Amino acid sequence: MRVFKNVRFGRFTRKENISDETLLAVVKRIESGLVDADLGGGVIKQRIARDGQGKSGGFRTLILYRKAERAFFVYGFAKSNRGNVSNEEASALKELADNVLNLSDDFLEELLKQGVYTEVLENDAQNVQK
Repeated sequence: MRVFKNVRFGRFTRKENISDETLLAVVKRIESGLVDADLGGGVIKQRIARDGQGKSGGFRTLILYRKAERAFFVYGFAKSNRGNVSNEEASALKELADNVLNLSDDFLEELLKQGVYTEVLENDAQNVQK
């Protein structure tokens, strides 16, 4: 399973102090079947707790997901800042998921080189904690 985040989501995680280790734990929860909301078409909405608080008042993340293959964190927000995803946004996310989840490995590597996405690696997450 490969896990990625886009530039915007990377800024969100830095601002909100969400570690790569936390992102990997979110994907592990999804892989074990603990999905908060499946919006269909490869789009998952998953909650992340704030430090020292529960998930209900924490963050929401939108993830483009294909089981046992790839997960792309594309958008995050605090529950207190906005409500649910609109029907129009969900439709656009499903279209994005169709495109992103079907990227060839070569094209994905090119996007990584260009900095469009960064890969969330277990070793990097552990090094941040040291």
